[in-house]
Amino acid sequence: MRNKVLLTLLLVVTSAVALAQEISLSGTVKDSLGVGVDMANVIAINTATQGLESYGITNHAGLFKLKLKTGEQYTVKVSYLGFKPESFTFTAGEHDAVKDIVLQEQAAQLDEVDVTYEMPVSVKGDTIVYDTDSFVSGTEKKLKDVLENLPGIEINDDGQIEVEGKTVSKVMVEGKDFFDGDSKLAVENIPANALSKVEVLRNFNEVSQMKGLTNDDDNVALNIKLKEGKKNFWFGELTAGYGPDDRYLAHPKLFYYSPKYSINIITDLNNIGEVPFTRNDYRNFTGGFRNLNSRGGSSISTGADGLGLSSTQNNRANDIDTKFAAANFSYAPMEGLDLSGFGIYSYTGTILKSEGVTSYIASNDVESTTSNTDQTIHLGLAKLSAKYQPNDSFQLDYDALLKQSDDTEEVNVLSISSITDEIAEVKKQKPLSVNQNLNIYYTLSDKNIFAVEAQYLYQDEDPFYEAIRNEFAFVDIFPVDENQELYNINQAKQVVTNKVDAKVDYYRVLGSKSNINLTLGTTQSNQNFNSNIFQILDNKDVLNMNGDDFGNDVAFHVSDVYAGLHYKVISGIFTFNPGVTLHQFNVKNEQLGSVVKDNLTSLLPDVYINAQLKKSENLRFNYQVTRSFTDVSNFAQGYVLNNYNSLYSGNRDLESALNHNVSLNFFSFNMFNFTNIFANVAYTKRIDALKSGVNIVGINRVSSTINSNFDDESFTANGKYERTFGKIKASVQGNLGWSTTNNLVDDEQRTSNSLTQNYTGALSTNFKNAPNLELGYRYTVNNYENGDLETTFYTSRPYARFDASFLKNFIFTVDYDYYNYTDKEDTITNTYSFLESNLTYQKKDSRWEYGIKGTNLLNTTTLNRDSTNELYFSTQAYFVQPRYVLFSVKYDI
Repeated sequence: MRNKVLLTLLLVVTSAVALAQEISLSGTVKDSLGVGVDMANVIAINTATQGLESYGITNHAGLFKLKLKTGEQYTVKVSYLGFKPESFTFTAGEHDAVKDIVLQEQAAQLDEVDVTYEMPVSVKGDTIVYDTDSFVSGTEKKLKDVLENLPGIEINDDGQIEVEGKTVSKVMVEGKDFFDGDSKLAVENIPANALSKVEVLRNFNEVSQMKGLTNDDDNVALNIKLKEGKKNFWFGELTAGYGPDDRYLAHPKLFYYSPKYSINIITDLNNIGEVPFTRNDYRNFTGGFRNLNSRGGSSISTGADGLGLSSTQNNRANDIDTKFAAANFSYAPMEGLDLSGFGIYSYTGTILKSEGVTSYIASNDVESTTSNTDQTIHLGLAKLSAKYQPNDSFQLDYDALLKQSDDTEEVNVLSISSITDEIAEVKKQKPLSVNQNLNIYYTLSDKNIFAVEAQYLYQDEDPFYEAIRNEFAFVDIFPVDENQELYNINQAKQVVTNKVDAKVDYYRVLGSKSNINLTLGTTQSNQNFNSNIFQILDNKDVLNMNGDDFGNDVAFHVSDVYAGLHYKVISGIFTFNPGVTLHQFNVKNEQLGSVVKDNLTSLLPDVYINAQLKKSENLRFNYQVTRSFTDVSNFAQGYVLNNYNSLYSGNRDLESALNHNVSLNFFSFNMFNFTNIFANVAYTKRIDALKSGVNIVGINRVSSTINSNFDDESFTANGKYERTFGKIKASVQGNLGWSTTNNLVDDEQRTSNSLTQNYTGALSTNFKNAPNLELGYRYTVNNYENGDLETTFYTSRPYARFDASFLKNFIFTVDYDYYNYTDKEDTITNTYSFLESNLTYQKKDSRWEYGIKGTNLLNTTTLNRDSTNELYFSTQAYFVQPRYVLFSVKYDI
C-alpha cells in the first residue's frame, strides 16, 4: 500500500511538468574547420523574464539540445574556452527546430568569462563545475543532500563521496583542506545554504610539478565554493534537541573562511544513535598519507586492531551514546607558506545485543549464542601540515599525524552446543601511532624533475584479553589449575613497530608526450612482539604459563631495497606506461634463541594503458605483479588467544605471497544527455598465499598460518548506468564478487567458494517547486560453498525517500527501508523495516528553525547479517535502538 501511494505521487508530479508544452531546439556547434566542439556551453535566456530557461553541453560530435516553451522568445548563447562566444535570438514555435553554430577561435581568452547567467554544469579541462542553486529544491540541509542531486556524484554506504566510481581523496573549501583524509565529515556537516558551486577536480595532483608525469586518473578531489555572504564572516548552525526517555541532541558547528586563514569547528553530542565518527572512520582516516610504493609492487604489513572489537550493523546498535568534537584550521603567514591541521576527539558508548547460530563444517556441531556487549571507545587524532613553495620549481611538504584510542569492551556470552557455557570477556587496548611525512619536489629544468619522499611510522599496540568461564576449551594444551570455581584466563600483548619508507624519483621529460622515470627506494620495517598468558586463581594469585609455547618474544625485520624504471608516452588516444621494479628482500625473525632468514630477489612488472575515447570517456587497463609480506603476529610461534574458542600459533617459516592483479575500467560521462556510465572488472591470482591451517574439536579450533600450495583466485565486477530525463533521474547498478580460497582443515585441503551479488535500481525526481521522491529496489544474494556444504542467503530491500516543501515555511522528509531476509532452505525468514521522518518549520529570512524528528518509527527490534569462512556458516540477529522522537531548535549563524 505504501509503495502504491508513493508511486501515485511520482506520477502526479511528473504529469504536472508534462502539461507545459515544450519544443526542442537542437543543432551542432562546430569550429571553423567544421569539426564538432565537445563540451561547449549552450544556454537559453528568456528575453521577457531574463531568466535562464534551459541549458545544454555538447557531446563529442558537438550536438546540443534545449527544451523551450512554445511561444516564448529566447537569447541563445554559445561559449567555449579558446573561442569567441556566439549568440542569436530564437522564438519557439509549435515544432522542433534545428540551428547550427560555428565558433571562431581567438588567440587568448581569460579562464573566467564574465557572464550574467551561471551554467548549471560547465567543464573546464579536467574540472566539472556544478552551480548548486540549479540542482536544489530548498529541502536540502547539508552538503550530502546537495551532492546526491548532482549527476555523476554519489554517497556510498560508508558516507564517502564517489565520482565516476572513484572515492574522493580530498575535500576542500575555497581551496583549503577540510579535515584532510576523509570526506564523510564534509558531507555530514557543511550547511547546504552556504554552497555556491561544487568543483570536481579529476586527475588531481597536489604537486603542480608532477602533473602529467604520473598517472592521476584515480585521483579525484572536490572543492566547495561558498556564497559571497559566507566569506570573511563566521557562519554555521547551533542545533539542540530533546525528547522522551531523556533523548538529546546538541550539534553546534562554526566555520570561517578568508583568503589568509580558515577555521572549522564541529561538535556533536547525542544518544539517539547518530554516530558522526566511527571506529571504521578512524581506522580508514589517512590524514592525506598515501602508500609511497604503490607502483613498486611490494606490500609490507604492520598489522592493526589485534582485539577484533565488535562493530555496529548499519551503524545501528541496541543503544549508542556519542560525544564528538573536531577543529580544522589553515593559515598562510606569508606568500609561499601554508600551515594547516586538525584535531578530532570522539567518544562512543555502545550497547550491543545479538543472537546467532553458527554451523561448523568439519565437526557438524551447531553453536547457538546470545551476546551482550558493553563497549566504550575513545578516539583521538591530530595532524599538522606545512607546505613551502617559494616558486614554481620547488615545493617542500611536511606532515605529522597522531592517532590514539582507548578501547574497552565487556562481553557476556551464553554458548550452547554440546555443552552449555557462560563466558565473560574483557578486551582493552590503547594503541598509539605517529606517522610523519617529508616530501621535496625540485624542477632543475624543463627536462629534469626530482622528487624525494619519505615516511616514518611508529606504532605501539597493547591489546589485553580476559576470559572468565565455566569450561576452558584448551585444558589439554595449557597447564591451568583445574581446581578452581571459574577459569580466569588473561593475555597481555605488545607490538611495537618502526617503519621507514623512502624513495627518490627522477623524471626525464623527453617531450610534451613522453617521459622516463627512474626510482630508487627502500622500506625498512622492524617489529617487536611480546605476549604472555596467565591464570588468575580464586584467591587472586597469578599462575603464569611458563614455557616457550605460552609466551612470545619476537624480533622481526623486513628490508626492501628496490630500483624501478617506467616509461610513459601518449600516442593518439592512448597513454602507455609500462615499468619494472627490481627488489631485494631480506626477512629475519628472531625468537626461541635462534634466527630464521629469508633472502629473495624479485623482478615485478606493471603496465598501465589508458584509451581516451572522448573527453569524458575512457578505458583503462592495469596489470601489476606484487609481493606481499605479513606482519610479526603471524611469525610468533607461541600460543595466542583470539577469543574464547580460538587459539592461534604462528609459523616462523612463512614466505611472501605473489599476486597477479589485472583490472579493466570503463567510464563515460555524457553531458549532452547527462548519462553517467562506469564499469570495472578485476581479477587477482595469489600464489603461495598466506592461509589458515586449522584443527577443529567441536566448536573450538587451534589454527596457524601456512603458505598454500594451491592458488587463490578472486574476481569482482561492478557497474552503474545513470541518466537524467529532465527532472527525473534513473539508475541501475550491479556488483558481483567471486572468490575461491584454499585452506588446511584437520590436515586436509579444503576449497571454499563465495559468490556475492548486489543489484540496485532507482528512480528519483528533482523538482524545484514540487515534492520530490526516490524509489529504489536492492537485491542481494550471498552464496557460500565450503567443502560439501552450500548455503545461500537472500535480502530484498525496496526503499523510498520523500521530501516536500509546503505552506512556504515547512519541510517534510521521509526515509523508508524494507528488508526481507531469507535463506535457500527456508529455515530463516525475517522481515523488518525502518521508517524515519523529519518535519521542520522556518520562516523566510528567519534564523530560527523548529523541528520534530522520529527515528525507527515502526519500532523494529532486530536486523540480520550472515557470514562464512572455511570453518563455518553463521547468521546473526542484532538488536537495534527502539523508536525515538526528538523536538529540536536550530539557530543559523
